[in-house]
Amino acid sequence: MKSPADLRTVLRRYWGSAARREVLLLDAESSWPLVVTIGRPSAGRLHSDIDAVKRHVQTWRQVKIGEVVWESVAYRAAAEPVAIPVAWKLRKPSEWVAACGDQAIHHEFDALAVLVEQTDPVFHPLLVRRRSLWRDKPLDEVVQAARLAIALAPGAAGGRPLRMLSIEAIDTKFFERHAHLVTSLLDARFEGEVSAMGLEVFLDAQAERDHWLLLVDLDGSLLPFEKLRVRGAELRSTPPPGERLLIVENERCWRLLPPVPGTIAVLGAGLDLGWTHGDWLRSRRVAYWGDIDTWGLHLLAKARQAVAELDALMMTAEVYDQRHASAVPEPVPAIDVSLEGLTPAERALYQRLLSEPRGRLEQEFLPERLVHEAIYEWAGA
Repeated sequence: MKSPADLRTVLRRYWGSAARREVLLLDAESSWPLVVTIGRPSAGRLHSDIDAVKRHVQTWRQVKIGEVVWESVAYRAAAEPVAIPVAWKLRKPSEWVAACGDQAIHHEFDALAVLVEQTDPVFHPLLVRRRSLWRDKPLDEVVQAARLAIALAPGAAGGRPLRMLSIEAIDTKFFERHAHLVTSLLDARFEGEVSAMGLEVFLDAQAERDHWLLLVDLDGSLLPFEKLRVRGAELRSTPPPGERLLIVENERCWRLLPPVPGTIAVLGAGLDLGWTHGDWLRSRRVAYWGDIDTWGLHLLAKARQAVAELDALMMTAEVYDQRHASAVPEPVPAIDVSLEGLTPAERALYQRLLSEPRGRLEQEFLPERLVHEAIYEWAGA
């Protein structure tokens, strides 16, 4: 036997649940009407405290939001059936919000109505589930961010800083204010790929913050530590010791690398390959190892544009075919990017991967034995 106040608490909990809020706001056909049970007073309650039951009935008669469902219930203690409220039926989201009786919920509902009306449907589940993305922001800027996320595509920055993008009338500080929001919106379009790659890498934007690279001493005696962090800008002008340099796309692959005399590995550069234009690389033997996917081949092309004699390791159709069982879909292929620097075989592999349903073979899924053999063959060790 729940009171209107009891059920308001339940309805507020529904609003606080991201999953339930999404279903109730975005899946109208299967979700409405929303019926919450009031419950019937027991025969013992009617007999022992009939005044409380009368107050309960009267309270529900005063409810004007939605529809209170009544049922005639026969009790031994009553001479005739008693009309009892058994359920509260809310027919649409606005009645649910009104029944909550909470100004904060009412304000959020009004804001969501604006966002759902003015943004692409691909973003609606995200905006409904994750209120923290927009709750403290001007709604017009959230709408602007959603329009920007529709206009952006992989590589859209073309090497320029993000603040120089003039799309959807954004100002130079827009990305600085809303980087997390824009990243989340793009994740909704591109299956989380933007967070995985980083916004600047995904858009091929010039990094305006220091990008730290991981240096690993494969020789064991070239650096004072096994691993060091170095800024990309510093590495361009300051050569590390050794005679060979191995560039590895993903930092998490460092455990697969074998000991190699005279060799330093640089990991985690991603699209930040500007340091490879340093003059000192011309006097080193340089290799590149990246994912076998369109982005990996694009990065290989960028590295080879800087270091013409660069060797590619384990980025062939043969390796892809051997390990195809470990391949996964590539959510966002690198389309319309420069492939200057790739060999004909590498270009053919790129074109093939564009049409493969599982066009990404990530580095960490290659067996250690294969990695060691390829690196040793390159180094002549």
